[in-house]
Amino acid sequence: MAASALLGGVLLLTGCSGGDADASGGGDTSQAKVDEAAAKKSSEAQITITPKDGSNNASINNAAGVTVSKGTLTDVTMTSQDGKSVAGQLSADKKSWKPSVQLERSTTYKLAAEAKDSEGRIAHENASFTTVSPANSFIGTFNPDNGAKVGVGMPVSINFDKAITNKTAVQKGITVSTSSGQEVACHWFNANRMDCRPETYWKEGSTVTLKLALDGVEGASGVYGVQQKTVTFQIGRNQVTYVDAKTKQMKVTQDGKVVKTIPISAGSPENKTYEGQMVISEKFKQTRMNGATVGFTDDDGKGEYDIKDVPHAMRLTNSGTFIHGNYWGAPSVFGNVNTSHGCVGLQDKKGAKDSSTPAAWFYDNTLIGDVVVVMNTGDKTVAPDNGLNGWNMDWAQWKAGSAV
Repeated sequence: MAASALLGGVLLLTGCSGGDADASGGGDTSQAKVDEAAAKKSSEAQITITPKDGSNNASINNAAGVTVSKGTLTDVTMTSQDGKSVAGQLSADKKSWKPSVQLERSTTYKLAAEAKDSEGRIAHENASFTTVSPANSFIGTFNPDNGAKVGVGMPVSINFDKAITNKTAVQKGITVSTSSGQEVACHWFNANRMDCRPETYWKEGSTVTLKLALDGVEGASGVYGVQQKTVTFQIGRNQVTYVDAKTKQMKVTQDGKVVKTIPISAGSPENKTYEGQMVISEKFKQTRMNGATVGFTDDDGKGEYDIKDVPHAMRLTNSGTFIHGNYWGAPSVFGNVNTSHGCVGLQDKKGAKDSSTPAAWFYDNTLIGDVVVVMNTGDKTVAPDNGLNGWNMDWAQWKAGSAV
């Protein structure tokens, strides 16, 4: 700015000094000397701010930053549109600066930077940009959580809040690996859900790592990813439970050995329980079960049942199949008669406080991600996307649903 002011002043004086300089060509020589002098007085420090001034749809993770060549940064300030300062970190050599916190979506930020060159001459640079909006970005909600300990059947399941049309690009931004060395493949059930698993259950005691490198990945036209994180979870002991609706017995196995046999009551002949491999996705010490929410209604439109305190409930499907405690059935039912609306019932006590009941034992010895295999019900095999039940799809079919 100083150089511009100086040049402006010189031009004005030259215009008022008469025609002698112009006639002799001295005006050009004088101007060149002034330009050269102004350039020598300007700082050599070259500041670069990213994103470029006026940018839209900027990343909330990696976009913002300041670098300098031929100098060092002396001051950087970043503020959001409401005037709040954004914390940042200056590199040890004072050549770069970046925010130390994640930015907010759909927010305009201003950056002002100052630097000096080797002779102490100061340079300034300013820019503003706007981060990607929720309407122009997507997020994947994943299970299980970071640090969780889960059963051997727990897939990595990612549900996106926007329909993904560029599945290849998104899948390439997601990697799932395991310390056991098992091959892991991902399968798209639809435009919003992708699950990942090995061919057989996870190896007990192994560590699974999920890496999301979706920042800036275009998942659909004009819709970009914003996530950049790494998640790890642990696989517990190998526990698989086998429910036989014909014998009305449930065998709990660990490492292939039966550790507990429990009498059960499965779905009645009119309301058979799904068959197949099902993964426990949720656990509730007590929960309400209302038949109206899953299509079991009477002539008045009310639920055929509405039990507000079902004990020791563990979800097997999204459509409402549970394995749970049952305190309203006579003890003689379990192991003898299939009476439920499709769930698997275990003998229990009201209030879920008696730890000696079969249902309490199973609940206390179960992890999210444990497998329950239901057999001999006479019903169809559960759909692979009804809950976390992709194990009901063979390996070739599973891999065929991959986008890469």
